[in-house]
Amino acid sequence: MKSTSLCLLAFSFIFGVSFSQSVLARGVYQQPDDFISQAFNAPPPKAKVFWIDDEAQDVIEEILSHRFKKMRLRYWQQESETVWILEEIGKESPITVGIHIKDQAIAQTKVLVYRESRGDEVRHDFFTDQFKSAKLKDDLKLNQHIDGITGATLSVRALTKLSRIALWLDAHVTKS
Repeated sequence: MKSTSLCLLAFSFIFGVSFSQSVLARGVYQQPDDFISQAFNAPPPKAKVFWIDDEAQDVIEEILSHRFKKMRLRYWQQESETVWILEEIGKESPITVGIHIKDQAIAQTKVLVYRESRGDEVRHDFFTDQFKSAKLKDDLKLNQHIDGITGATLSVRALTKLSRIALWLDAHVTKS
């Protein structure tokens, strides 16, 4: 009887720790409106709409490596700065990311909402700071290497893809 109780206790403990870690990995880290205001260091400009035409559809799908079903994307622009709130699936759930671009380079990348059960290390500054100053090359790749995180490979890929998309979109809305 004692061994059965100990086994149940051990199982409960292991399940509890595993469950609590998966719940802890999920969270809202910043509201999109707060990110937008912070990026512009002022009340945000009025939102604009980027309509997805055939060219944009093709480029976005090439970067994502899957279908993109949206018809439009909202963004905020003030002179040579844009802010994009984009989502991409990590492993199973969407990751909401704010990307601030200034002079066609990433000024800030921030995970706003993380819904996956693991891999949330991508939300920390030690990871997102790697995107600062990144630009888009002609081949739609970033001009700098982004180090991965063990156990968060799909989340890293999602943030990298969204950064590439935001830079491409920024180039199209800020061109003179």
